[in-house]
This record gives sequence, structure tokens and C-alpha cells, in this order.
Amino acid sequence: MNLIIYILVYPLIWLVSILPFRVLYIISDFIYLLIYYVIGYRKKVVLNNLKLAFPKKSDEELTIISKKFYRHFVDIFIEMIKSFTISKKELAKHAVYTNVDLINNLQKDGKSLIIIGSHYANWEWLFGLSSYINYKSYTAYTKVKNKYFNDKILTSRGRFGFNLKQSSKIITEIESNYTNNIQAMYGLLSDQSPQLKKTHYWGEFLGTKIPIHTGAEMLAKKYDMNLVYIETKKIKRGYYESTFSLITKESKKYADYKLTDIFLEKLEKQIYAEPEYYFWTHKRFKHKGKSVKN
Repeated sequence: MNLIIYILVYPLIWLVSILPFRVLYIISDFIYLLIYYVIGYRKKVVLNNLKLAFPKKSDEELTIISKKFYRHFVDIFIEMIKSFTISKKELAKHAVYTNVDLINNLQKDGKSLIIIGSHYANWEWLFGLSSYINYKSYTAYTKVKNKYFNDKILTSRGRFGFNLKQSSKIITEIESNYTNNIQAMYGLLSDQSPQLKKTHYWGEFLGTKIPIHTGAEMLAKKYDMNLVYIETKKIKRGYYESTFSLITKESKKYADYKLTDIFLEKLEKQIYAEPEYYFWTHKRFKHKGKSVKN
């Protein structure tokens, strides 16, 4: 059944993917109208999230942000489809890195590196970064249930040099590389909600006390890795610019959860400046008000 679904659906995805951007964004505009005004996909979740993050804004202001978000949300979906066939040259025009030298200079330290990011702007196109750096590159991903689509995603992203590893297996890969003195770069998105049973830290994010992912900090400390934040801005439709900032070369010297707090502060600054580009459909505050152990 999975193969039949793949055979029927992937050709359509491929046909959409090869369309020029101007046509893709016409499609995106239509889908936005359908999702926002007809289907109303997760509108309550988005508005509830925005109300928690921006309690002083009026309903009218929150609605404006919400509409801008949905336009961007659909664009991201369309850009994900474009990823299947986009060329390295074309991607380089749409996803620019302003100071990639910072990353390559850190390699001289002999350490591996964690680039910590979030679901902000276009995180899907960050796989293009591997074309500009000398590290062996990895990122964690959630396996797609359909084996054929999963393999296609691995192939399409892998042609740029990024190695995708299941979230459950990325630690094993880091351990192996560390043991064998293989210097590598790991891209980790750390802003989503962890499972309560795996929560080590409750911190404040956008004004609400919630469980926080601490994996990037823990891995940086355990394996003595440099830690870098990536800030991606949407310059205009379909064009993104990413800038790196060093958080620390000495992760082990920081108190527990301090590096996580620094990451959250940087992310909050981005969100407060341009909230429409954050991933508001996720139930980020679903554990609000639950038991805090620390």
C-alpha cells in the first residue's frame, strides 16, 4: 500500500516542485485562502499561542499576525516541496549565509560543533549550509512512516551533503564520531515541546513556564563541542538570510541550563521582532500549569 501511495502521489509532488517560484506562490496564495478561511486549520491553537506570547496586543493585532503567519506557513510547505528538485545554484540565491567564515574558523579548534536553531523563517532549507562548510554535517529528523517517501527525503536532502539521522539515533552518531575523533557539525532545532517524562528543565519561554528541550546543551557539554546560534531572517518572499553567532567555545563552564536560557533569549528576540515567521501551529504551551519538578 505504501508503494502504491508513493507511485500515485510523488509524481504530482515532483511536477509541482519543478514549477517556477512565481507559479508556486500563486498556488500558495490559493491554499492560504482555503486553509485560513475555509478549513480553519488550527486557528484556535495559533490564536491561543499568540495571546500567551503577546498578552498586551489587541484581538485585531493578533488577527493580523495570525493571517501573516498563515501566508508564511503555506509558503514553507510549498518551499518544502520545491526542495525535492531545487538545484544547489538556485538554493544559494534563496538561502544566504552572511558569515559562514565563523563556522569554518571554529573548525581550527579541532572540536565538533552544534548549530542550535528553531522553527523560525525557513528551517527546511538549512540543509544547503553543508555546501559552504568543511565539517561532516548531520541533522536530526523524524522518520516518515511511508518508507518510500522517507527514502526520497533522505536522498533529496543528502545530495547537498547533509546526513539526516533519526532523532532517536543522532546521539549514537555523535558518540561514534566522538570516539573515532571525527569532527562534525550537528544542526539541532531546540524550540519544540519535549515529552513530560523526558523533561529535565522547566523554563520561561515567551512569558510562560513550560518544559524546555535541553539536548543541545547537554550534548555540547558531554562531548565538549562549540555551540553556535543561527538566526534566520525572511528578507522577502522566498528569500532568507542566516547569520551565526557564537554562544560559547567552553560549554562545560556554564551552569546547568544557562546555555539553554541564552538560546531562548535569542529566539525570543527574533519572535518579538517579527512574530509572523514563527511556527505557531505547534502546541508549544500544552503543558502550561502542570507540575514543575525543578
